[in-house]
Amino acid sequence: MAARLLLRSAFRAATTCRAAPVRAVTRGMAARGIPSDEDQATGMEKVIMTALKDGADPYNMMKPRDYAGSKTDPHLVPSITNKRIVGCLCEEDNTAVVWFWLHEGEPQRCPSCGSHYKLVAHELPH
Repeated sequence: MAARLLLRSAFRAATTCRAAPVRAVTRGMAARGIPSDEDQATGMEKVIMTALKDGADPYNMMKPRDYAGSKTDPHLVPSITNKRIVGCLCEEDNTAVVWFWLHEGEPQRCPSCGSHYKLVAHELPH
């Protein structure tokens, strides 16, 4: 019974209230288009996006560049402090890792194979 009353009242409302056709309203952003991710990003996301656009790698997600390991082109080791411990696999099939402390300043040699390493300052993105 209640369903019939509800159905009748809905039918009467639909037939008696004819709305005039309304012109479509344009959206506020339609003039400039849909904003890009760079336009909408804020905070850490924006810092990361601008760093990636500039070619930096804030979280070391990309493969590091290959270095020769010589004194003129040492392996760069990022660090947030003035020293860091480094492990060197002197030969490709070697199972023993040679560990040594790397201090900031001039490039330092691996005590076993002679590869050069240099400590570079790394700023944390957050």
